[in-house]
Amino acid sequence: TFNTRVGIIFGIVMATSPGMFHASVAYLPSSFSMYMTMLGMAAFMDWRGGLKTGMGIMWFGIGAIIGWPFSGVLIIPLLAEDFVLSLMTGDISEIVYRYLDGVIRSLLVLALQVAVDAFFYHEVTVVPWNIVSYNVFSGSSRGPEIFGTESWDFYIRNLCLNFNIWFVLALFAGPILALQFLLHRRSTTNQSPIRSLVFIAPFYLWFAIFSTQGHKEERFMYPAYPFLALSAAIALHTILTNIGSADPASLMGKIPAKLKLYVVSLFVLLALDISVARTIGIVTAYRAPLQIYGPLHEDRLINNEANVCLGKDWYRFPSSYFLPKGMRAKFIKSAFDGLLPGQFTEAKTGFGFFPGTWLIPAGMNDQNLEDPGKHIDINHCSFLVDSYFPNLPSSDLEPNYIEDTETWEEMQCSAFLDSSQTTFIGRILWIPDLEPGVWTAVDFKRPAAPPYPYWDVHETKPLPYRPFRHGPYHITMGLRTMQWDEWIELDNHYPRFHGDKKRRIEERGEKCCKTAPEAFDGAIELLEELCSYLPQRYPSLFQSTPTGIHNLLTQETFDITARPLAEDPMQMAARLTQDDLAIMFEKPDGQYYLLAGAILLAGFWRLSDKFGMPLSEIHTSGDVPGFKTKLEKGMMNFFRRIQPGQPVLRNNYFIQVDDHLPWSHSIGSEDPVQGDGGVMQAAGWGSAEKNKAIEHHYFRSERQSLRRLPRSGGVVFTIRTYFEPITKVVEEVGVPGRLASAVRSWGDDVARYKGRERYGEVLLEYLDGKHREQVEKGLMSETEEDGKYPF
Repeated sequence: TFNTRVGIIFGIVMATSPGMFHASVAYLPSSFSMYMTMLGMAAFMDWRGGLKTGMGIMWFGIGAIIGWPFSGVLIIPLLAEDFVLSLMTGDISEIVYRYLDGVIRSLLVLALQVAVDAFFYHEVTVVPWNIVSYNVFSGSSRGPEIFGTESWDFYIRNLCLNFNIWFVLALFAGPILALQFLLHRRSTTNQSPIRSLVFIAPFYLWFAIFSTQGHKEERFMYPAYPFLALSAAIALHTILTNIGSADPASLMGKIPAKLKLYVVSLFVLLALDISVARTIGIVTAYRAPLQIYGPLHEDRLINNEANVCLGKDWYRFPSSYFLPKGMRAKFIKSAFDGLLPGQFTEAKTGFGFFPGTWLIPAGMNDQNLEDPGKHIDINHCSFLVDSYFPNLPSSDLEPNYIEDTETWEEMQCSAFLDSSQTTFIGRILWIPDLEPGVWTAVDFKRPAAPPYPYWDVHETKPLPYRPFRHGPYHITMGLRTMQWDEWIELDNHYPRFHGDKKRRIEERGEKCCKTAPEAFDGAIELLEELCSYLPQRYPSLFQSTPTGIHNLLTQETFDITARPLAEDPMQMAARLTQDDLAIMFEKPDGQYYLLAGAILLAGFWRLSDKFGMPLSEIHTSGDVPGFKTKLEKGMMNFFRRIQPGQPVLRNNYFIQVDDHLPWSHSIGSEDPVQGDGGVMQAAGWGSAEKNKAIEHHYFRSERQSLRRLPRSGGVVFTIRTYFEPITKVVEEVGVPGRLASAVRSWGDDVARYKGRERYGEVLLEYLDGKHREQVEKGLMSETEEDGKYPF
């Protein structure tokens, strides 16, 4: 009834705007009111066959009664137009009839609602009035503002996000129409300028009312979205009409038609692109709270009565519909000190029909006061939902539960946007991944490391990493946040490690240390980082020099500025640490390749076998258990997303049946040997002697750090090996029983990978005996879990 083009633009705005993307499916009263607003607007707009005021009042009435009572405000300009028209025509009786028609229809809906509510609430109540009374007339200690307030420009920012250019057009629709009338004295639609103003007035009215309120929420704008879209469509149509003028006397008439078409098309496409990018951004960045409950629906958990607990993320819980039958959402104490949602009663007998609808949960109040009774002890939680952002501090009330791997096992992890680590544009729009293999240097500098307290190269003992738990065994990446001052760990084994590395560099050279030409800059960057970090952290061992670093123990001086370098940069870096080092770089195919490494003490694998391989092939060629099914996707996503300011750690462990740190000779020669028939024999557990005495069993543990280099974009692995006899490790309280349980819990693929068949009988018998000794001495109970992972 306005104009075909207005209708098309209106449809585009409604169908493509991010605001409508979530408002249209939200299970909220304001969304229901939005639908009723749309129907009421259409009724008032359509004069074909006579005025439909009664029907319009009914639709707005249903939206206000069943949905949200404040949405009724939107009808005021439309009723005012109808009233003025009746005064002008003198047809007062007709307007009274139309008003009564709409009011009676709405009252019938209200009566039905009160009857239904009375049945379920066990008392007569008018819900719309309750909502208005509380929000408007309840006083300072109650009402919406006790739930938080926002600045005056909240809705401007919010609607710019959700409607981008369309919101700007809607905001200026009134001035645009006024200018059109003043300059041209005619309308661009089938309706008069005044009538067009009537239909943009509800959006202005709604926007003004709610912008003045202290408590603001995005959903409060939902009912006015159809009027926003209509206002934007009228504004753009008016602009297009003037731009499209072919009058040669006008400025627009002198501009080539194709140029005008290109400009208009660019404008509309820009609006659509921004809308699509925002919508995809919402889905990809914020969908985790809807995804995380998937594993609870696995067959083994169906009908399992359990508590699914939430702490600081209570407000992100979508609905109990996401939980399987028998599971209940519960809340643990967090820093939030307001009123949490109550639990519907589940009484079956003695309370009539649907007691959950009328029995008020204990502790409810209308002042947002905390009710301690709504918290349960975390020990009663079978599952826990918690967000984790590495750069946000934890507290006693909100610890990083994901790091408590002794208590919790990770079932599902979904990505959620970390606003503290995301640019402004990245927070509001979806930005496609950059071309694979292209890294843009970022301005990031590692925080200075404080000196290690009381560290001494002859006295400081290795940290006792024991990264195993009682079974069952789960295959995960096992990542945790790394503090920057913990990047490189050195101890009193440094002289031995340094000697082993020096000898192997002399004996094996490029087989153990190598840098591809395209990775040279990344290797230099790593060398520069080490020359900066080590003197800060270990000033009694390393000293900075104008050209590099000096080792006070070995009296070695390294010049990292000379070109060419005195040796391969990875080889030089290897001499500084106890860690093996590797750098992965992304290539145009999107895969990360091992292009720089100093692998001197790996024990079970060789750099020469893996150099130049992509990440996936490195793992599949080594038959890493569960890589394809459980690790590959997460690992690839991790490599693509890790940022320079987000270093992480992981630990693993192996059993070795010889005492040689650099290479485990028990599994075969480090270099392939030609066997019978000229076939090269590869090293492997099949070559190891079975059930060697326990004195030959060694516990080999790795502490791996991963970080991205800010200049080159390479992802650096540091692999620090801790190597001790089993007979020494088991003297620690709790370790024998825990290690025995862990080894027994390995699946067949993990057991093959770790070679359990060659040593399991001797090792487990010994561990069981040591565990019994500790229990008999009263050092621990049969089931006690000792230690805190990974120690």
